[in-house]
Amino acid sequence: MLQLQNLLFKRGNRVLFDHVDVSIHQNQKVGIVGRNGCGKSTLFELIRSRIFPEEGEVFLPNKWSISHLEQSVSPSSRNALDFVVDGDQKLRAIEKQIRHINVEKNPEKVAQLYSELDDAGGYQAEARAGEILNGLGFVGEEFNKPHAEFSGGWRIRLNLGRTLMAKSDLLLLDEPTNHLDLDTTIWLERWLSRFEGTLLIISHDRDFLDKTVSQILHINEGRSTIYRGNYSSFERQYSDNLMHQESQFKKQELERERIKAFAARFRAKATKAKQVQSRLRALEHLTQVAPIHAGSHYSFSFSNPEKASTPLIDIEKCKLGYEENIVIKDVTLRVYPEDRIGILGMNGAGKSTLLRTIIGEIPIIDGTLIKGKHSHIGYFAQHQLELLDEDKSPLQHYLEKHDCREQDARNYLGHWGFRGDDINRIVASFSGGEKARLVLALIASDHPAILVFDEPSNHLDIEMREALVLALQEYKGALLLVSHDRHLLRHCVNTFWLIQNEAVTEFKEDLETYTESVIRKQPIQVSAATTSGRQRRQDSAKQREILKPLRKRQTELEQLIDITNDKIEALSELLADPLTYEKESTSNIQELTQKHGHLKKMLEKHEEDWLNIGNEIDLF
Repeated sequence: MLQLQNLLFKRGNRVLFDHVDVSIHQNQKVGIVGRNGCGKSTLFELIRSRIFPEEGEVFLPNKWSISHLEQSVSPSSRNALDFVVDGDQKLRAIEKQIRHINVEKNPEKVAQLYSELDDAGGYQAEARAGEILNGLGFVGEEFNKPHAEFSGGWRIRLNLGRTLMAKSDLLLLDEPTNHLDLDTTIWLERWLSRFEGTLLIISHDRDFLDKTVSQILHINEGRSTIYRGNYSSFERQYSDNLMHQESQFKKQELERERIKAFAARFRAKATKAKQVQSRLRALEHLTQVAPIHAGSHYSFSFSNPEKASTPLIDIEKCKLGYEENIVIKDVTLRVYPEDRIGILGMNGAGKSTLLRTIIGEIPIIDGTLIKGKHSHIGYFAQHQLELLDEDKSPLQHYLEKHDCREQDARNYLGHWGFRGDDINRIVASFSGGEKARLVLALIASDHPAILVFDEPSNHLDIEMREALVLALQEYKGALLLVSHDRHLLRHCVNTFWLIQNEAVTEFKEDLETYTESVIRKQPIQVSAATTSGRQRRQDSAKQREILKPLRKRQTELEQLIDITNDKIEALSELLADPLTYEKESTSNIQELTQKHGHLKKMLEKHEEDWLNIGNEIDLF
């Protein structure tokens, strides 16, 4: 079992873990979520003893071996296959011993080592590595290609393959899908479902977490909480908790306001002084539930096109590719304003090639490609992050692009999460997620008629991804989207193009059907009900009918409170007058006193009913 006991860790003056206690049992699969910077990757460093806490301890069984996905590895001359097999360090250690032992002098030891090699799966190692490489999108001829000759994204895939190759008790994966396409992501989900050890995954891909984990560790403001179930289950539980706390907070605030209103209403009457003070004391002792600040740090939009051609893009019988290397043949497509198109296809099919051709980075090999006069393109791809000036700040980037007041620039960038010191920080100090946000912000400000996005959600946390979904849903221009993030595809496009066998065709099924086709299963049909406008009006009318008697009773109670208060006031004056005790008999005075007490109880009952009815009304 992995245990965090009373863990305190600070990054500068910021507390990332505030005396945290967490237990993760053997063979559990846990997704780790939270805003960027909350401490997710730091947690992995603590588990691996790369850093140490100020207080508390991290406990791991001594026998546990750990495999961890490195985000960067120095270029190696090892070919792809050997590089991946190297991940099985136990196997490589046995092979090293075999190479250096003198067979003639120690034949028994040699026999023992070959037996250990067999037990370690040494004779199947290359086949196992080949299966992993195939799953990660590498083709046979690339197995012998040196690691150093692959691009950065493909090196990360090789790092992932090396990590999966290791036989570990604890597998730590930090954003494993960032450089994967959809098909490869689906393969990884299936591979992890068969993993028999303890698994911790940091990911902002909710669909991926739904398929791979059975628990969620949520890190938020120094606290860590375990939730049972996958990400969707966590989201429901967390939302329910927030709603409950917010509901309690609102109820208490309403009660506070009613007590204040009562006090203000009757404070001027001397005879009500004790009642008012009683309620004010209740107000002071009322336990307040702190409001939950669950709102997004981001609130942005993509500026809508000022003009748009029809069609925006007209591709007629084109061959696409690189010089003589044709990737897609006979492409005939048109993109119209407000088209919302998701592009599907396995790795290497030509998705990025199509997008790069549309934006003009790659010339067509044959055919015609016509862009309308008003077809301004906003293009996002991971390599664009490298085009940012490392020595300039977000504010400088924006002001170079737009002739505007500095305050307007600050206001705009603030919606994208660049506030305070961040707006003047140089890009060189930015994380991948921060760079992606800045590129998206610059694109969004430019009134594009069509957005062409190639994996825009890489490095973005869940909160930013949600904000991106909302912004794309509100955007009035056309959208062409390549993404492994199924949540983004599901909520932002309504048409799919499928690239396979060197051709582009419309995929008329839904995303779930495509996913199931990748893993060779039958599609699952999902339907959802919607509420019509007529139904909403009927519900509203019913609500008014329900509230009508409640409001009437509330008015009646207010009248009763006034009448009862007047009676109590009159009796109080009578009982406070010395002449009363001279004129009235003892029995009459007792009767008056009992009546006074009875009226006070009635008043309290009327006021309680008034408050309860108010609470009931506020629930609607």
